[in-house]
Amino acid sequence: MAAENQPIDDDTGAEDRLPLGPSIAAAAVSAAVLLPVLWLIRTGFGVGFDAAAALLTRPTTIEVFVNSAVLVVLTTVACVAIGVPLAYLTVRTDLPFRRFWTIAVSLPLVIPSYVGAFAFVSAFGPQGGFQRLLAPLGVERIPEIYGLEGTVLILTLYTYPYVYITARASLKSMDTTLIDAARTLEHDRWETFRRVTVPQIRPAVAAGALLSALYVLADFGTPQIMRYDVFTRVIFVEFGTFGRDTAVLLSLQLVAVTVFILWLESRIRGEERTKAGGRSRAPVPLGRWRYPMMLPVALVAGLALVVPVAILVSWLAATGTTTNQALVFEWSFALNSVTVSAAAAAAAVVAAIPVAYLSARHGGRLPDAFERISYVGYAVPGVVLGLALVFFGSSYAAPIYQTLYLLVFAYVIRFLPQSVGSLRASFLSVDPSLPEAARTLGRTSAGAFRYVTLPLVAPGLFGGAALVFLTTMKELPATLLLRPSGFTTLVTHIWTAYESGYFGQAAIPALVLLFVSGLSMLVILRQEGYDVK
Repeated sequence: MAAENQPIDDDTGAEDRLPLGPSIAAAAVSAAVLLPVLWLIRTGFGVGFDAAAALLTRPTTIEVFVNSAVLVVLTTVACVAIGVPLAYLTVRTDLPFRRFWTIAVSLPLVIPSYVGAFAFVSAFGPQGGFQRLLAPLGVERIPEIYGLEGTVLILTLYTYPYVYITARASLKSMDTTLIDAARTLEHDRWETFRRVTVPQIRPAVAAGALLSALYVLADFGTPQIMRYDVFTRVIFVEFGTFGRDTAVLLSLQLVAVTVFILWLESRIRGEERTKAGGRSRAPVPLGRWRYPMMLPVALVAGLALVVPVAILVSWLAATGTTTNQALVFEWSFALNSVTVSAAAAAAAVVAAIPVAYLSARHGGRLPDAFERISYVGYAVPGVVLGLALVFFGSSYAAPIYQTLYLLVFAYVIRFLPQSVGSLRASFLSVDPSLPEAARTLGRTSAGAFRYVTLPLVAPGLFGGAALVFLTTMKELPATLLLRPSGFTTLVTHIWTAYESGYFGQAAIPALVLLFVSGLSMLVILRQEGYDVK
């Protein structure tokens, strides 16, 4: 069974005979992906050792590093603490309405964390809605939501689904006969979970925790709203005040921290093994706790979904009281978002095809290198990527600077791993004898790929495109830094309304963004056959 997850390569000399066209295309994609990082490194060397050492050892720089590390650790731990129990409840127990709760606790992925952040600030901040409700009771002040605690809360609510979804998938595919064997050895339920279930789901939990950690490290909007200094916030401020050297050095430090997290995750995850699926096991009875256990599940879903949507609807109802004509919503903003996201999704799929194909169908160092390089996008947060392309575009690529071409290019680099991962899994599932049979019947290699392989990998292709579309719709820092002058999208309009203090005028674009993102989420779930029984 393990061989099914390995690149298909029966000839040890296959690397010397890689198909020329896909190899050239994959090399070009790899070069494009590396371009921003290489530019950052080159610019960092230009700062000078003494100046760099002085900037990186300043108390404020050290504080930013510590703040970022604490935020990542606390949020990731919280995501695991929430995501794994939720996955276990919705997969292994007889929790009532499991189908409904499975969807409800997955949907927070649709809501950008910065939308959740300023909804929570509006509700629970100083002079917010919650404080006004308590004022008649004599409550003049509620606990501060700004700072580390509030940032951890918001990011946890909108990143725990990464852990939940991966852990749930692992629990559903786990060999349950091992659990039965442990029970026959008189292990209690907790010991069985610790000694049997945890080792089997550890790779999936580590993968979900990695996604949560990378999201937290790359997020700009939430720390900015919550007034908590981390790498992304300080880099954006330094860029706005023309502190290029500091911004570049902090960007390199952020990339280094991200690479370290990727390495740490690979160590924690351990060796992945494909296990034969066991027979289905009856749900674990919760007994008298069956209905009470819905309370924590409902609390998580309510905080992550009901609170922000309710706040947005309340803003929408109160929009007519104070408005700024310069911030009136136009449907062209939604069209711009959909257009640029669709272009990025299509371009990312096209760029991912040669990389995923070579990685899945041919062994060797070069295809593996192409695939690993494609994942650089995970190691380059949007604010860093935007910063690099702003400086590079203004200096060396003036014809495409402040155009949609550069913006789409940034999106493709940032979210290429999503397409590569989805397509590679699809290529691995195609029987190599099928395109070989087409070639024996007279088809060229390109013809066999077009008429046999491509239709078979179409679900992975569309699933990857939908995932890129969803994440592009929500991307904030790269859009703010690279959008053409006068080009307004849903996220830039939301951010402008927030910065101007007209929260009500962010309601319509935020609700439209949630609706469109929700549709793309449904496409992803359908393409992946997301069984919620």
